[in-house]
Parts: sequence; C-alpha cells; structure tokens
Amino acid sequence: MGYIEEIGARSKAAAADLMKVKTLKKNEVLNFAADMLVENAAKLIEANEKDVIAAKEKNVSEGLVDRLVLNEKRIEQMAVGLRQVAELKDVTGEVLSMETRPNGLVVGKKRVPIGVIGIIYESRPNVTADAFALCFKTNNAVILRGGSDAINSNKAIVEVLREAISAKGVDPDVLLLVEKTDKETAAQMMKLNKYIDVLIPRGGGGLINAVINNSTIPVIQTGQGNCHIYVEKTADPEMALKIIENAKTQRLGVCNACESLVIDREILKDFVPALKAVLDGHKVEIRADEEARAVCEGLTPATEEDFGKEYLDRIISLKTVSGVDEAIDHINRYSTHHSEAIITKDYESAMKFHELVDSAAVYVNASTRFTDGFEFGFGAEIGISTQKLHARGPMGLAELTTTKYIIFGNGQTRP
Repeated sequence: MGYIEEIGARSKAAAADLMKVKTLKKNEVLNFAADMLVENAAKLIEANEKDVIAAKEKNVSEGLVDRLVLNEKRIEQMAVGLRQVAELKDVTGEVLSMETRPNGLVVGKKRVPIGVIGIIYESRPNVTADAFALCFKTNNAVILRGGSDAINSNKAIVEVLREAISAKGVDPDVLLLVEKTDKETAAQMMKLNKYIDVLIPRGGGGLINAVINNSTIPVIQTGQGNCHIYVEKTADPEMALKIIENAKTQRLGVCNACESLVIDREILKDFVPALKAVLDGHKVEIRADEEARAVCEGLTPATEEDFGKEYLDRIISLKTVSGVDEAIDHINRYSTHHSEAIITKDYESAMKFHELVDSAAVYVNASTRFTDGFEFGFGAEIGISTQKLHARGPMGLAELTTTKYIIFGNGQTRP
C-alpha cells in the first residue's frame, strides 16, 4: 500500500469510529484544541517563520505573504473559531422531515456526515484549524494537503491538534496531513475515490482548475474571487469610498477583497478623482477604461484581461457604465460568482441588483469582506463555494453533511 493510499485507509477507519462520538465529546475536544493552540503559539510562530522567510526569498507577492503569516492575534482567532464551532448547534443527526404515507410507512430525512473530506489548499495555515473544527463537529474525518509554502506551519498546527484529539480519547487519525507536497502525491490524492467522499480545493485558479480537471472524486469548487463593487449614481460618495477602501485594502490576499469597480457614468467626473486620492494612500494602482482616464490623471489603461482578474495585489480595475442594467451585465460577464456589492440610495436598483447578479453573496451598501464563515455566524468556514450544486457561499456545518432517508414500517410489503 502506497503512502497516499495508507492515509486514505487510516482516515476511512477513523471516520467510522467518529460516527460514534457525540456532541458533548466533540465540543470538549474542540475547546481543548483551542486552548492547546494558544498555549503553543510560540511553537507555531517559530514554524511559521520558516515558511515566511522562504516565501520572501522567492519574492512571493505581498498579498500572498500576508495570507501565510501567523502571529499571536491570528492564532487567537483560530482558537476563537474552534470555540465558536463548539458552541454552534450540532446539525449531525438532525431530522429534517418526517411524514406518514397512506400505506402507513413513516418516511423521514436526516442529516448525516459525508464521511471523509479531502482538502487541497494553498498558503493559508488558518485553513488547517478551520477545516478540522468544521469536519470534526460534523463527524467527518479530514485529509489535508497544504502547499509546500506552508508545510512547516501546517505540520506544527496538525501536531498540536492531533495531540489534543488523542488526549481526549478520540482517534487522532480523524485529522491527517499529507506531508509530501510534490505534484505527484497531489495527483494521487485526486484519484483516491475509494476512501475520500468529496474533495475541496482552496487557492488560486490554477489549483482549482487542476483539481476539477483531474479528480475522480466529486469536487466542491471554492475560492477564486473577482469581486465587484458597483457605485450607482445615487450612492453616498463618502460611504462608497469608505466601503471600497475597506474591501480593497484591509487585506490584499483574500478571496473576498474587491478586485473590480464599476462606476456610473453620471458621477464619474466627481467620484473618480476622490477615489484615486483614497487608493493612492494605500499605493493601489487603478487600471481604468478610457472614459475614467479622461476625467482623472494617473490611471493605468485597462485591458480586457484586467476586468476578469483576481489580483490579490495593490491593483484594481475600473469600468464605466450607464445604469444598473449595464453594471449587472458587466459583473455577470467577468465575475467569478463569489461576492458583489452595490452602493446606492435607490431601492429599485438595489433590489434589481440582488435579483439579477449571479453570485454566491450579493451586498447592498456593505463591503464584500464580510463573505466569511466567521462573519456569517458559522464559527469558521471550509471555504466559499462559487458553484451551485450541494453548497454555495460560505460553507459551514450544514454544508458538510449529506442526508439519508429513514423509514419506519410495521410489516408493509409493496404490492
């Protein structure tokens, strides 16, 4: 049995045992694991520094380095996420319906674990803790395969979490890390449908497409975010500038950061210079169409490629439109269907935007940065699904379950 198949077999066996673990024990493990992360913060930061140094030596972009960094605050946030998941209602085993048929059969439907979940992801070591928490709470075993850029961080986090799991009498193989980071091992994992029930990629377009195109396991597509903010002609300019500044500059390397702006032609002349002044303060380059460049000096010409790009950098695109219908058409054409926002005082425009923009999260007068499991009250998230089947948007506990029918009879046979 090869390396990756052995991991699959161990995870499958652990998943069967995990089915027997009840809510109180799961919550006890999660809270203890949270304490252990905080207690071992120095150890985690020391391991993480090796990854950060290596990334900087490779001239990795500022946004991607930011994704990678662990500090005491981020480790505390990881711990808070675990504690919040512990506090959430346990959805596993929840009976969703129960109906008596004319023949007397009672047909019910309830939530059950998916089984073994595989996650292939890049950079962000906090995903390691989030994925464990959500999978464990839903009685799913998880196999994690992070990238080489975060291998030291991931090893340290998984070591602490497995120690916490084992200390509370649960099989630590409910959480396994693929420590080989070569492409061949990842390719083998994508074919492990004998053991893995669903595969979730988290990262850039290259990783996501590789998993979609090569996996024999069902895939839930997550992550890539060309998120738009449309400033409609009735928008409060100060509100719009504040929201754009937050959505673009609070964190560059996250999938819910704003990458594309759409500005109504009627306010272009006054709004764009003010926008440039705000973004200049953060050294953000604006790649704009010809109309916007005509009303404001210092903007870079935008190409067709710019309107559909997830930069994860100090760059943003700008497109001029006439009205909400043209804005919606532009967004639906170039969006990755993650998160979009309209800034407006007009109710009809807001409702039309909500109705017709085809994305997982659609905002009125708020930053796209809120598309996050923590912010939505899920405690953490396994990822942001940008597809339409099984799950869409931030994936919390319910999205990590499937259903089965439970039928009660008293001797019925089918005529």
